Amino acid sequence: MSSATAKPTLPRRRDMASSRTGKLVILSGPSGSGKTTVVRELLALAEPKLELSVSATTRPPRAGEVDGRDYHFLSSEEFHRRKEAGAFLETFEVFGNGYWYGTLRSEVERRLTQGISVLLEIDVDGALEIVKQFPAAVTIFLSPGSLEELERRLRGRATEPEETIQRRLAAAKRELAAMGQYKYQIVNDVGAVNETVQRLAEVIQNDSGDDAL
Repeated sequence: MSSATAKPTLPRRRDMASSRTGKLVILSGPSGSGKTTVVRELLALAEPKLELSVSATTRPPRAGEVDGRDYHFLSSEEFHRRKEAGAFLETFEVFGNGYWYGTLRSEVERRLTQGISVLLEIDVDGALEIVKQFPAAVTIFLSPGSLEELERRLRGRATEPEETIQRRLAAAKRELAAMGQYKYQIVNDVGAVNETVQRLAEVIQNDSGDDAL
């Protein structure tokens, strides 16, 4: 007589972002705050060991981009089919070009249940939407220190027209206003990337898994 085997159960979503499995780390910040550099250095650390969630998009691949590494490139039809099926934790449309982006639920939940900590680099709206589903996520806002400092950095690039700079500054003003809704706020000072990355690592490792907001 054989005994029945109970089906394995997934952790509750509240627990899936905690140290019982992997941690879900959400990093946001305005364009010009240094997110790209900080994320690259953070992912290179031995501890905390993080994997970057690969987003899905309907835009075509750019030169050198690889499907599944840079993005999951989907047709508009496939993207919206998955959206209707609840396959995304959050989605957004980039106005002006009509392309959609989204965080695939499978990219996050599969890793968390395997004990792998996941890093999401997303905007404020997406972050707040995901926190509703994962209240124990480690939410971090990377700040340039002030809007004036951000403008100085954007103009220092000397790569964008005035219209683009003004659009980025307007978006940054709204994002900075939401900074207080994050569990941690870290200023990324010019020339202090190593210190910023170290602070991020400490925050992630020491977070207790209490509700993010």
